[in-house]
This record gives sequence, structure tokens and C-alpha cells, in this order.
Amino acid sequence: MENASVPLAEVDGIDALMTGHSHLVFPSPTYADFAGVDVEKGTIHGKPAVMGGFWGSHLGVIDLMLENEGGQWRVVSHASETRPISKRNEDRSITALVEDHQPVLDAVAQEHNETLAYIRRAVGKTSAPLHSYFALVADDPSVQIVSIAQRWYVEQMLAGTEHEGLPILSAAAPFKAGGRGGPEYFTDVPAGDVAIKNVADLYLYPNTVRAVRITGAQLKGWLERSAGMFNQITPGEADQVLLNPSFPSYNFDVIDGVTYEIDLSQPSRFGPKGEPMDDSATRIVNLMFEGQPVADDMEFIVATNNYRAGGGGSFPGTGGETTVFEAPDTNRDVIVRYIVEQGTINPSADANWHFKALPGTTVLFDTGPKAADYMDDVKGVTIEPAGDGPDGFARFRIAL
Repeated sequence: MENASVPLAEVDGIDALMTGHSHLVFPSPTYADFAGVDVEKGTIHGKPAVMGGFWGSHLGVIDLMLENEGGQWRVVSHASETRPISKRNEDRSITALVEDHQPVLDAVAQEHNETLAYIRRAVGKTSAPLHSYFALVADDPSVQIVSIAQRWYVEQMLAGTEHEGLPILSAAAPFKAGGRGGPEYFTDVPAGDVAIKNVADLYLYPNTVRAVRITGAQLKGWLERSAGMFNQITPGEADQVLLNPSFPSYNFDVIDGVTYEIDLSQPSRFGPKGEPMDDSATRIVNLMFEGQPVADDMEFIVATNNYRAGGGGSFPGTGGETTVFEAPDTNRDVIVRYIVEQGTINPSADANWHFKALPGTTVLFDTGPKAADYMDDVKGVTIEPAGDGPDGFARFRIAL
């Protein structure tokens, strides 16, 4: 469940909680409005708790004052805090706040070096760069290659089953697309060798492949949920903020195998957590399969991952009951196998989705500064630089 630490803190016998999953820091002002949380004391329902950010960015520390009465220990007082391991300077450089401890380095040196040798091993080549700088505003090569590999795998797995012959689509989302990870938190693999570390960069999580069988109506709902990534835009106005900051990039599924447009002038059907907002809202328009409109009663197979198929993100057509195939293989391993079989991949995006034209309207979005190197290669959208964004990001303008 989401936010499991909150009900766990109410369980008798649990004295302290070390939490994660949200990739944020606790105690911090981020959680000031959460029920049962006291960020000043660092507690959840009175129990001390910590969350150490992500990628080892912080150390969570809980201090307990204990007392023994009649052979039984009890917590007399407590304090919790998080300590950053580094800080970012004004020039964007990073200063370490923790020194290396040589005995620890020596103890893991062999495993560390063997791991580096493994992840640097090439599994194939790419004829074009794989990057995610524009993955939230246009069809993207780093998402495309994931979709292609998933579809390739599921087609093989469903051969000879009752589902063979149904159209197979593929859903994938950009995992590294800036946000709280900062202006360097993007996939950027140059043309040439593709190593295992690059595949891990494309697909961060140890998800396993799954396939769901859904209707055309559920397919449209799935895409409507994804379209919550964007703010509602007023036609004819200039330089409106495009991306909804409360919408995580891993919930922006692009579905390959169909074509569609996103009408930004319409409200979102769903809220950031997938809660229904407006059942009549329609952002997904001109949804087509093989050049024909998708009807509500059509049936499709969608290749995805266990998180999404099991209901993660609350997408229509998911939740477990529509799952028709559960793979033993991770999505990451499937991508590796696909690249090995192909030898050289050509991950150019096919622009199967784009924004509906809104003449006289422009929007702004922030991405990594290195995006400027690839701006002219983006298909299906007109992009130009728009200066500096906050916190080291670069700002770009799209003419709708």
C-alpha cells in the first residue's frame, strides 16, 4: 500500500520506523500537512521515523533513550534527523560532506570492481542517441526502445495461446526525466556501444513483464490517466506552464502501436493519484489503430510491467483482473535480450502521439541543459530555447 508507514506507526510494539519508496526526506517540511505527522519532532503518530532521500543522498538517524524496568525495555525519549552526504554549490558543483573510510573501501573493492566490469560490458550498439530530455513533451527514443522490446517479448510469449492474433500494444514511461532528481537526472546514451549500465539507466526498476487484455474504452482511459501530466492550457495565451509538478514521470505512460493526440485545452479526467475528477473530460482525441478509430469494444493486449498491471498508479484497465501473462523475466533483461538479438538498434521515435494544435498558443517546460544538443531532432513538436529555468534546469518553449 502507499504510505504504509502511517498505519504501521499505530501498531503496538513498533517503536521506530525507517521508511522509503517516496524518494523524499523525512523529517522535512514536505510532510507538514500529513495527518499524524509531526515534522518538528520527526514522528509519525508519535513514533520516531526517518526517510533518507534517494540514491543514498542522506543518512537517517534515530536516537532512542531506553530504560530497563523489571527486565523490560521501554523508550523514554527519542529524536530523529537526516544528514545529507553532500551539498550542491552555487556553481552546481557538489561538495562531499562525508569522508571515505578506507577499511570499508578495502572490504568491498573486489565486488565493486567486478560489478563495474559487468555493467560496462557492451550488449549491442545503437545507431542514434538514447536520451530522455524531451520524453514528457514528445515521442521519445528512450521510451520507444523499451516499448519495442516489451512488444517483441510478449508477441513470442503469447504465440499459440488464446490471445494470439489480438493487437499487441506496449506501454512505457520515462523514469529519468528530471523532477526532484535535478537537472542531470536524465537518460543520455550516445550513439555507439550499449552497455548493461545503459540499459539499467533506461529501465531503473526491477519490474517484471506482464501483459493485460483490455478494451478500447479502457485503452482510452489509460491514456487519459497519463495525460494528467499536463496542466490545462488556455488557447491563444503565451508561455503557460505545461507540466504538472505533482505528477510523477513514471506515471506518464506512452502507448506504442496506436496513434493519438492530446488536447491540452481540456481538463484532466483524473487527479495526480488517479482519482476521478471529471468523467466527461476528454484530452485524448483521434485515437487510431492501423489508421482506423479505436472503438470502445475493441480488444487489445498491452505489454507493461507488474507495477502497472497490478494497479500501480490507478490506471483504467489494470488492477490484476485483466492480466493474461506474468513473465519470469524483468523488463530490463528483456531489453538486453532484444538488443543482443538485434545487434544494432535504431531507436528513433515514430511520433505516434503529439499535442493537438492550438494556434497562437505557447507553453514552457524545464529540462536538462544538455537538451539543447538534441532539440532539432525532436519529431512532432516545435521547440525553441526560452532561457534558464530554476535550480539549474533549462527552459524551452513549445508552439502548439
